[in-house]
This record gives sequence, structure tokens and C-alpha cells, in this order.
Amino acid sequence: MKSFGLILTVLLAVSCNGTAGTDMPEWRWQDKEKPAFVEPHPAIVALGWSNVTDGYSTLPEGVDIYRSPETIGGNKVIAYIAVADLSKVAWDVRSIDDPTIQGTSDPLKTPAQYYQETAAPVIVNGGYFFVDGGKRYNASVAVSGGRTYGVNLNYSSKDWVTVYYPTRGVFYEKDGACATGWTYWSGGAKHYLYDVPAANSWSKDPLQVPDANFPAKAADFAPQTAIGGGPVLLKGGQVKNTWEAEMFYGDGADDKMPEARHPRTAVGATRDGLLILFVCEGRGMTDGVAGMTFAEEAAVLQSLGCVDALNLDGGGSSCLLVEGKETIKVSDGSQRAVGSVILLKKR
Repeated sequence: MKSFGLILTVLLAVSCNGTAGTDMPEWRWQDKEKPAFVEPHPAIVALGWSNVTDGYSTLPEGVDIYRSPETIGGNKVIAYIAVADLSKVAWDVRSIDDPTIQGTSDPLKTPAQYYQETAAPVIVNGGYFFVDGGKRYNASVAVSGGRTYGVNLNYSSKDWVTVYYPTRGVFYEKDGACATGWTYWSGGAKHYLYDVPAANSWSKDPLQVPDANFPAKAADFAPQTAIGGGPVLLKGGQVKNTWEAEMFYGDGADDKMPEARHPRTAVGATRDGLLILFVCEGRGMTDGVAGMTFAEEAAVLQSLGCVDALNLDGGGSSCLLVEGKETIKVSDGSQRAVGSVILLKKR
């Protein structure tokens, strides 16, 4: 054993000095090669979407970025999705703090400002908001870590004589599962969640105020994470597109909004535990790219495998950042300061 050890020591010393490297025995072990790339979501690629994840350097495992084909349904499109494996990546919400629609002095922030604060690898704009009398208001649900930062508006009117009480869309996670639904905040401690919306319409008299048993038996709304918006696009694998029941638009030009093409933002979930953040460009920021209708947006998300999906604030608010970089051209020409965002982070 001593002789073998001495010989090995000499061989190593000679080899390291470079004087007898050619005398070393042939290396008989196969070098470890870098594994070949395996497309994580081939069904998405089969639809014509391109995996552009390699264009980014710090995305966590379980996040992939895709760019849309040049046309969808015969229309010129520029859209991006972030696909997140929720077994490896978590989603969260950042928002102004306005849990009872009383307004706040918290500033609205652009997605870029949220990125500067969080360094989140993916950020997309969230729910609706408004500004009045020097205060900022959430008009959509925002929940992070079980704490409520915003609720969906619980009233709607065109003339402030006839008042409606719509249930509006929400996308939420509870006990590890994501889904869409409709909520109503009573103005007090009660926050209701429904599997169907109240079937309000501007062409009809207002329905009763939602409660524990109307428009259906309610569950207490107590999610870990949630974002509001509307309309609900998909629920249980079925297209819903409940913009009329959620009462976003009244008479005149606004009632054509659902059928018009605009920049859109949405969030969706698949049966196999994927979260999809969607954004599409519009309003001619790129020649010939108008955007999508709600129905077109719902169809795209359904084709991508989403069974539940919610439209979020769109138009000039639509913005998806990956590693702090814009994906689409925002239609305001620069990023709009918004009330809330969705972000992805490592688990």
C-alpha cells in the first residue's frame, strides 16, 4: 500500500508540473454534459407562442416568459405571458392601503417604482382605482398575507338617483388553490364571496343588496392572497365574461368598451397548478395592433389552459415588467401610476 501511495503521489506531482502529462492513463469517465433544454410548456408553444425566457438572466426556477404569435384569430397581436409553477413560485399583491373605500394619502406608483422597492422578477398592474379630492381609492380587492388593502366597489349609478349594488370579480388563493368568484363588501364586517354574480343590468331595475343568501349562498371571503378587477372571464373552465352583471359600463360610448379592442391585463390559473399573467398591447402603439375585446381575451386565456381567469385594469394601466423591463409598449407613452400590482417571488 505504501508503494502504491508513493507512485500515485509522484504521478500527480509530475502531471501538475506539466512535465509528464502525456504519460497519464487515458481518461475513461464520460464528461458531464449540460442537459438539453426541455420545453416546460409544449402545449403553449404548439399554439405559436415563443419561449423568450432566455432573454432574461435572473428569473427564478418555475417562471417562463412567452411572446404571442404575430396574429391570433386573424388580428395582429403583441402579447406576453408569464407562466409560474406555483409549487416553486408564489404570487403576491402590493397596493395602496384603502381597505374600506375611505381613501388614503398613500401614493400611486408605477410598476417600475414597485420593482425598485421589491426587485420582484415579474410585476403586472392590478385592479381598478381612482383619485378624488386629493385622495387615492382602491376600487378593487387587494389582499396580501391575509390582510385586506382594498375591496371591490359595492355600488354603481349613472345618475346617483338610481343606485345598483353589483357583485364584482376577484381572483384569489386560499388553501393553496386559485379561483375566480364575485364579491360584495357590506360596508361593515361582512365580506361575501359567491360562485355566481348578481344578474344586474343597466336596462333593468336594481336588484336587492347582496347578502349571505343572495345572489347565492355566500362564503366568508377570507383569502390569503387576492386581486380584484373584472369582469370574470373564466370560471370552472367555462367562459363567463360577466361585464354586464358587474356593471362596469353605462349608456353611450362606454357601453361599447367590452366589444372594443384595447390593451388588456389578466390573471388566470390552470388545473395543474400554473399561474398565468397576461398582457396585450393596443391602441396603435405598434402599427396595426389594436388590442383585444373581453371575449378575445377570454378565448386566449382558455386556449392557454386557464380554467379560471379575471380581467384586470387595462388601457393605459396595462404593463408587464420582467426583471424591471417593459414587455409591451404602454399606451400612455409612459408607465401609469397604479393602485395595485401582482408580483411573483420565490417560495
